[in-house]
Amino acid sequence: MVRSRWDAGRFSQGLGAVAGLALLWGGVEPLPAQAQTASNPTLRIGIVQRFGRNDAKTLVIEPVGGGDQLTVQFKTGDELETLTTGQVVLDTTPTPLDTTALTERVVLSTHRSFESAEDSANQWRDNGIETEIAQPDDWQVWAKRDVYNTPLLRRLLLQDLQDAGYNVYVDSQVLQELPKAAAIFNGFRYNRDVVSISTGAQRVRVIEKIGEVEDSVRVYGGNLRLQPNAYGTYTLVNQVPIETYLRGVVPYEIGLGAPPTTIEAQAILARTYVLRNLRRFVIDDYELCADTQCQVYRGITGAADVTDRAITTTRGQVLTYGNELVDALYSSNAGGVTAAFSHVWNGPDRPYLQPVIDSVVGSWDITTRPLSDETNLKAFLALETGFNEETWDTFRWSEDATLEKIGQDLKDYLQRRSHPLANFNEVQRLVVTERATSGRVQTLQLATDVGVVTLQKDEVIRAIEAPLSLLFYTGGLYEQVPGEAEPQLVGYRFIGGGFGHGVGMSQTGAYNLGDLGWSSDRILKFYYPGTTLQPISDQLVYWQDPVNIDVPASPAGATP
Repeated sequence: MVRSRWDAGRFSQGLGAVAGLALLWGGVEPLPAQAQTASNPTLRIGIVQRFGRNDAKTLVIEPVGGGDQLTVQFKTGDELETLTTGQVVLDTTPTPLDTTALTERVVLSTHRSFESAEDSANQWRDNGIETEIAQPDDWQVWAKRDVYNTPLLRRLLLQDLQDAGYNVYVDSQVLQELPKAAAIFNGFRYNRDVVSISTGAQRVRVIEKIGEVEDSVRVYGGNLRLQPNAYGTYTLVNQVPIETYLRGVVPYEIGLGAPPTTIEAQAILARTYVLRNLRRFVIDDYELCADTQCQVYRGITGAADVTDRAITTTRGQVLTYGNELVDALYSSNAGGVTAAFSHVWNGPDRPYLQPVIDSVVGSWDITTRPLSDETNLKAFLALETGFNEETWDTFRWSEDATLEKIGQDLKDYLQRRSHPLANFNEVQRLVVTERATSGRVQTLQLATDVGVVTLQKDEVIRAIEAPLSLLFYTGGLYEQVPGEAEPQLVGYRFIGGGFGHGVGMSQTGAYNLGDLGWSSDRILKFYYPGTTLQPISDQLVYWQDPVNIDVPASPAGATP
């Protein structure tokens, strides 16, 4: 069984580790034995993150089905209390602290994606600094808090890194109050940080409310637990068997109108993805989130026969390469060509994630006409037929943005990262200085009145709203200004293709392959060459750290 240096003492990479996570649940009634079989491991999904940030938000928890009751567990002192009720309301109240508290963390880098954050964390560790990955909003790499556990140690580290030219900072907050969670039921208010909720039927309804207005109503399989996170708020975590979890993922990720084999391919990828990514929220003591930063998961409310059949048909199947689960990335629309892993994120490439022309008729030869050449890219993006995704709106697109809008986007982005150039007044021009063979922008430079800001890879589409993907080129927009002899640059047109990161399976492309009668296995081999299907087993490696990482002079995301 492989152990990860990411958290070698705690996170094991085989099936036994997944089953063992149920033992860490603490106070929740275990799932029925049949739900914890080797092919159906139990997951912990954060379905409501950062609960308590908005004091007006409440969560109403109810059983589903007549006659069922909620079983509520929490500790009072050293005693575990177990109570039953028909409804629980969870809320938070700002509560003054006995003494003013200082919370601090050294932020080493900030990222749009977990993938780039993890690569940065690895490189910081290779440079001798212990780290942990967090997601207070964006993904961040922190100096490990239990190592740099005093203000003196944090400032010594900060000074050393700033003297070496790294753009790192200490995020400090002086707290006079914190949200305090409570479970309200049976006429009592129980102020508790940890509350576990289960039902005999393993079905529970969660109603999210802002004030008196219902924001969402969803039904989840499995059990629930409210628990603290690393940001002074709370997370509502759903403990759910993976095959039940997929019923709340596949309908939302691929849609009910997809061909059956396309839905099967999506089910296999979603199953593979979650098992490979169990490490994402170690800092918060759960495994995966429920939005597009992980996979969209909305409980079993939207489960449908067509997706349930695909999940059942592929039950327990995962996609592997060399007996390890693949990095099962997928996106909405690749614009006619998928991207290699390193074309979008920092980190080593995966051999099965390479540029694939999304066409069954040979519409382009990327070997002889690489899209790193802008002339080739423009010719490629001028093609509107001959590709699997061509009937979709986001296959080709054009978006305009003024210099003022680009400047405001960039300023917001830099301010969130405490960037030294965040105080600029205007963006004067921008230029793509590097792109990958898949056509993806690798480096975008923006000249401002106080210096040049360099954005890399997926940070480009985090910083600037206009482009829908990294597959684009730009053209200047000009206006004749009174008193000026020449037209003045006032903005840029972004001309591109695709929507999303473009790595792995294109979901819209897979629609066409399914319509052509391709099997799910054939669809997956098209987008992930060299891979094989296997059943979940303890012989598989779920995830291991990439090896042979070339460490650059400065860690990714740290700007000298």
